[in-house]
Amino acid sequence: MSHWLRAVLVALLLLAVPQAWTHQQKEAITRILFNPRTGNIEVMHRFLLHDAEHAVRQLRNGKADILGSEGDRKFFSDYVHGHFEMTDQDGRVLPLTPVGNEIEGRFLWIYAETVIPDGIKSLTLSNDALRDIWPEQLNLINVEGNGNIEILKSDP
Repeated sequence: MSHWLRAVLVALLLLAVPQAWTHQQKEAITRILFNPRTGNIEVMHRFLLHDAEHAVRQLRNGKADILGSEGDRKFFSDYVHGHFEMTDQDGRVLPLTPVGNEIEGRFLWIYAETVIPDGIKSLTLSNDALRDIWPEQLNLINVEGNGNIEILKSDP
């Protein structure tokens, strides 16, 4: 193989590498905190701004501006609240009250809470946010403040 052909192949490979680096894993993290000070279970969802904006575009079939539009952030927050559920050991849904959202760096945080029910022994958590858009979406859930931290993930 000539040096010229080898150089062209190496250049083509180097051009392809940045595209592989830009493909990000679709992933969100939810933190569930049993807060004895407030008596609440606090739910905090963290999404990449980029993913949230693309999701709003797809869900609305149009434009989205997560950074500049409180309406778009609320739309996405409502979507996330509609795709997350907690039930107790008897299968009763724990009603969550939305608390708000905020942008922190490259992340959009979405908050909700509910009162810690008397006699709670276990929780079943379901988080399928963005799975209807991207089946490969991975939603991790960290449960804290009620013994050891448990990490759960949705099946891709």
